[in-house]
Amino acid sequence: MPEHTPKQSLEQQKEQQDTAKNGSGNKLKTVRVVAGQKTRRKIRGIEIVAVTALVALIGAGAAVAAVNSGNNENAKNRQAASGPAAELRLGYFANVTHAPALIGVNDGILAKRLGSTVLKTQVFNAGPSAIEALNAGAIDAAYLGPSPAINSYAKSGGESIRIIAGATSGGAQLVVKTSITSAQQLRGKVLATPQLGGTQDVALRSWLAGEGLSTTPSGGGDVTINPTDNASTLKLFQEGKLDGAWLPEPWASRLVLQAGAKVLVNEAELWEKGQFATTILIVSQKFLEQHPQTVDALLAGNTEAIDWLNTHPKDAATAVNAALKSAAGKALPADVIDRSLSELTFTADPLAATFPKLLQNGVTAGVGKQADLSGIFDLKPLNGILLKAGKPKISAGGLD
Repeated sequence: MPEHTPKQSLEQQKEQQDTAKNGSGNKLKTVRVVAGQKTRRKIRGIEIVAVTALVALIGAGAAVAAVNSGNNENAKNRQAASGPAAELRLGYFANVTHAPALIGVNDGILAKRLGSTVLKTQVFNAGPSAIEALNAGAIDAAYLGPSPAINSYAKSGGESIRIIAGATSGGAQLVVKTSITSAQQLRGKVLATPQLGGTQDVALRSWLAGEGLSTTPSGGGDVTINPTDNASTLKLFQEGKLDGAWLPEPWASRLVLQAGAKVLVNEAELWEKGQFATTILIVSQKFLEQHPQTVDALLAGNTEAIDWLNTHPKDAATAVNAALKSAAGKALPADVIDRSLSELTFTADPLAATFPKLLQNGVTAGVGKQADLSGIFDLKPLNGILLKAGKPKISAGGLD
């Protein structure tokens, strides 16, 4: 008589039901694992210990599912972020050198191009302030001079901004008292620029260095440079408290026509063919990545404003003056606006070939550092717009 077999547990019964034969006829038992326990099975006479494998697999499966769910959600978020932005916060100056921005804002060109994206604007005195606002997340894009853009890009290791277009070339001069006729007569004198580290500040300091005259960011050296807002510079010069200033338009023209200054250096004379970027259009790298459609719309508006200025020279003075009054509260005398516009060229080309020299000028001036500018330009969106309009492609000079 066979020995009495104890009643099997439900678990043992289930294990028997799960038993199957492999191809060679050897029995292969599917091991059911309970957390915290070890179970054994034999495959071809070899005992194998399985330790809570199923729990691990179940946990891994759940983790994978969670990751996939998270990835799907992130993908949805990225897709949503890549659409048009709810708003675009744009910085620019109340200067004639910013005419494309002035026209674009005041005449509604930018707002029309942006469609459902709300345009919010902020007026700045100079580039470093605009860059500070952009890097702090207070604005998304800005019209400004190249030197602050270069400094921001260098300090951030290439992570902060991208130059996406040009706006204006020319329109910056060193204007001084009529008694000053040479660089050496500036020794011991007091000059002004719109802001330390701004494009005109760099231009003045590097030019003085080339003439053998030293300056320091704190105001020391052979020539004292006091960074001063443009309106105060005009007043101080009229009062005889400044000997000169390196200024963008219309401020150079205002000192000449309203305060009796003379031009000692026209910056156009320092550049090949007289071409140098006074105003460029930049955007934060983050905004460019998240909202390329909005950046395209901004570029389309900038291009349209430039085209209007170039095809309506007789109307430009009136339109720019109206925009200045809206932005700054006061229009300019006709002779000032006319002289200012005569110094400018409006172009979507940021003149990338000049940027290595601009970088070196900042180093020479003591307000910048050596850096690799590769990647500072992203002109693909602009060139896409130009291609559709049948216009030639603009080069980033190898800095894209």
